[in-house]
Amino acid sequence: MYIILSFCKAPSDSTVIFRVRGSLEFSCWLESSNVSQSQTSVSTTFSDLRSKVRDESFVFNLCSSPVFIWPNKDCQASVGSVTASTPCGDLQKHVEVEDRDGGGRKKRKDRKTVSTVINLTSMTEVTVSDEENLSASHLSQKKKQHSVAMILPLDCVISTGADESVGIVCECLIGALCCQLSDMEKVVLQHMKGTAIPVPQPFHFMLPEPNGLVSVVYPANVSDSQLESCRKDLHKKYELPEDRPYFRRANVFQFPDQLFKDGYLRNPHEHLNHPNFEGANLYLVQGVYSYHHYMQDRMDDNGWGCAYRSLQTICSWFQQQGYVERAVPTHKEIQQALVDVGDKPAAFVGSRQWIGSIEVQAVLDQLLKVTSKIMFVSQGSELATKGRELANHFETEGTPVMIGGGVLAHTILGVAWSESSGQIRYLILDPHYTGGEDLQTITEKGWCGWKGPDFWDQQAYYNLCLPQRPKTI
Repeated sequence: MYIILSFCKAPSDSTVIFRVRGSLEFSCWLESSNVSQSQTSVSTTFSDLRSKVRDESFVFNLCSSPVFIWPNKDCQASVGSVTASTPCGDLQKHVEVEDRDGGGRKKRKDRKTVSTVINLTSMTEVTVSDEENLSASHLSQKKKQHSVAMILPLDCVISTGADESVGIVCECLIGALCCQLSDMEKVVLQHMKGTAIPVPQPFHFMLPEPNGLVSVVYPANVSDSQLESCRKDLHKKYELPEDRPYFRRANVFQFPDQLFKDGYLRNPHEHLNHPNFEGANLYLVQGVYSYHHYMQDRMDDNGWGCAYRSLQTICSWFQQQGYVERAVPTHKEIQQALVDVGDKPAAFVGSRQWIGSIEVQAVLDQLLKVTSKIMFVSQGSELATKGRELANHFETEGTPVMIGGGVLAHTILGVAWSESSGQIRYLILDPHYTGGEDLQTITEKGWCGWKGPDFWDQQAYYNLCLPQRPKTI
């Protein structure tokens, strides 16, 4: 069983998330012929590390600021205006942005625009280069004893109201760090084999209400497939359904102040205002997807690649919900998949030929083992009557829908539908966009936006590909 580290409610506009990251050096001697003695040595070392976290010399640095806080020393701070009784939300005004003014000085963040995440670093942090250096422990041998040394990656999160005092926040963070070390100890003891011990790594997951943000320790270099029994235990603990993943590494919570390294925009629809008409209910895509559109990835597919891009958006959804581990397929990989299933001739690979909903269905099945339903609409005017079917899809499956008709393909991310009046609006992600990843342009110019029934060609036929969630944990 992998132990829960911390727990906090889902962030809201009035919530401040405190995240403290750092590293501690773990070093101990293990007896190759005495398992009990080795386990005692591991436990003693973790006990020493917890004492180190509670020591008066332990320091927090408020990231991008000159503020240092000694949490175990009555919250003494390097800035006189910060005391144990200071409202924790006031720490935001000390954070500096990276862009500089004309004089070369850093500018302080406007408190109205600052993120709700406040990052702290523990002063015992050891610099390492990402996960590669955290994936194994160092081992040396001396007679029958083995010296094991590794870097423990600390990462604790709590959330609180902005009016809570700095003193209470620091107390909670110290408690969370100590709990995390205890849970790391349990993972190490459970998975150590002789003198080989795993590096424990923390991950944060946002669960449906009322659970909120939960942290879990997994051992490095142990795949998600090997952790299935652990995930089942966690699903039972938090009363979650066992037909969809919540605790795979791909499900980790993306903090509001973190940028995605691949350059794609995530969930641009979340920045839109929703339609407001009588009896309207919203039925939206569930989870995270990437916006894929013309001219990305150094691929000039302007005029022919819209269905490919819609398919890529769908594939990104399955990847980022933890259903698949493979990367989003390229145009060539999509074409090769259609050749492999016998849908297209070999010459199709490398061409600029269009694909439609039926091909999207075939590729999802071939590459992701995802099945799809196809909705046939003989003319665009009939789409106005499909509110119930689409609402049911987004409520039960929650996947992006690819719609193709004539020479155009789009992605439907949701509907606003009134059961009483039949009124409907469609949330459309348009793959025909050719610009850069400019969220403001994409939302203001309607490349991601709500459309009425007249958006569709009233006389053209349409096929909709509705991907189904695999039943897996």
